[in-house]
Amino acid sequence: MKTYTIYLFRHGITKGNLNAQYIGHTDLPLTTDSISSLRNIKAHEHYPQVDAVFSSPLKRCLDSAKIMFEKNNVIVIDDFIEYNFGEFEGHTADELKDNENFKNWIHGDINAAAPFGESNAQFANRICSAFEKVIDGCVKTSTEKIAIVGHAGVLMTILACYGLPEAPMAHWQMDAGYGYKLRLTPSLWMQARKLEVVDTAPTSLEELKKSSN
Repeated sequence: MKTYTIYLFRHGITKGNLNAQYIGHTDLPLTTDSISSLRNIKAHEHYPQVDAVFSSPLKRCLDSAKIMFEKNNVIVIDDFIEYNFGEFEGHTADELKDNENFKNWIHGDINAAAPFGESNAQFANRICSAFEKVIDGCVKTSTEKIAIVGHAGVLMTILACYGLPEAPMAHWQMDAGYGYKLRLTPSLWMQARKLEVVDTAPTSLEELKKSSN
């Protein structure tokens, strides 16, 4: 049976990441060190050849995608943008620890929302709707290998909602420039909306050599 391969890669680091800030829609660039790190990963490890690359509209994802997949045109999916943190945007958890709205939100209730931001439910519904459209489109057009370069929260939501083995979001944490390889079997996708998580990615060149021997 024909299968499809989907790669999920987290974008490189921004100053907001280094400062442990909540950065959602703020369009921060990659740091110089992070650009060097992504290029180093690419030089020493293997980003796969894919038929299509999808990205959040924010430049930290777009610029990461262009480094990882320089031969591909990047397709922007607006709904893959990071969480809208509203009034929490740009702040750290320590700065917000005495904020009652933050205390309610951080407990993770699905309907909790940041003031003037989106709720956890709205975020999950937005991401899932966009992801299903991308996957259904790839199956319809027989696009067999794709990559999504995105924000950690977006990718972890995808994995928590669709990944097998099933696991909560916290299980799917990933370092910048790295992520997961998933296998899509059309029958499983159509029946259960699930994909198998088969490996981490990218694969090191050493591992590639071992697998080819």
